[in-house]
Amino acid sequence: MPKSRTSSLTRRGFIAAGGALGLVMALAACGGGTDSAKGDGGKDNGAAASGPWTFKDDLGNDVSTKAKPKNIVAFTGTAAALYDYGIPVKGVFGPTKTADGKPDVQAGSMDISKVKIIGNVYDEFNVEEYASLQPELLVTNSWDGTYWYVPEASKDKILKLAPAAAIKVGGDVTLDKALERTADLAKSLGADMNAKTTVDAKARFEAAAAKVREATKANPGVKVLVGSGSADLFYVSTPDTSADLKYFKQLGVEFVTPEKLDEGGFFESLSWENAGKYKADVVLLDNRTGTLQPEELKAKATWAELPAVKAGQITPRVTEPIFSYAKCAQLLEDLAKSIQNAKKVS
Repeated sequence: MPKSRTSSLTRRGFIAAGGALGLVMALAACGGGTDSAKGDGGKDNGAAASGPWTFKDDLGNDVSTKAKPKNIVAFTGTAAALYDYGIPVKGVFGPTKTADGKPDVQAGSMDISKVKIIGNVYDEFNVEEYASLQPELLVTNSWDGTYWYVPEASKDKILKLAPAAAIKVGGDVTLDKALERTADLAKSLGADMNAKTTVDAKARFEAAAAKVREATKANPGVKVLVGSGSADLFYVSTPDTSADLKYFKQLGVEFVTPEKLDEGGFFESLSWENAGKYKADVVLLDNRTGTLQPEELKAKATWAELPAVKAGQITPRVTEPIFSYAKCAQLLEDLAKSIQNAKKVS
């Protein structure tokens, strides 16, 4: 999966949050989810306590609560998708606010001043602050069968506080399927899937997918490299494990496929000396906070020598998409333009 590279490249090694005594007190404060839903004061969006709520998530779990949950805490990107469907959350974990206080790209259209940020980097999750929100449901994505951005070291404490639901966005899942499942979750939580904004967004997504197909047919042979830069390494992603790239491939996009994948099977790590190993006509460059962007990459001589870079054919890649039709339609529209306008330089 696309690793967060804010401070460490290890997939695990998380630190537990909160002390045992504080956690016990917080658990007691949580009580029953039904009572805590009454005093939320947030927008209802049809999530009234009218009976039991159930949802079968993509990890195979039958998630249930006594009433439709209103106190929802979610991974930032998942929260942003729910927001696009009219479902608010109380708290978020994951990249939400940049160092200068602005919304992170993964926050989407959310007003981050109206949510409690209980973790803003990959291994940060304040368990006691989470408990203080009286959570009724935790929602996140899953790339590899785990709860994305839920620290392994404190996972058991976190999952005791509220039911958790995960939407699969890696492995054998394609972008369109991840979108369908996120929409299913939003609908179960009270979203109006017949709202004009939602209907229009889905139609826009389908039209954008057609544009990508048309672009790949009109400009065949364009090679696309999916890259991400850090201070010491250049990562080249395979198109065969992430939901977005698998879907782009189905639409006809021709990708550079790295030969020697790192553990986990998502990308190949190259030293900057070897960054020119693969030639391409277009580079889709990781746009996440904490990765090097074109201006910073100018200092890397091998980056500047890449044919696509010389041609100015660099397109930002939303490495962790916000899985709403509105946000993913924009991804496809940008991709279609990149393919359509690309010159073969490799």
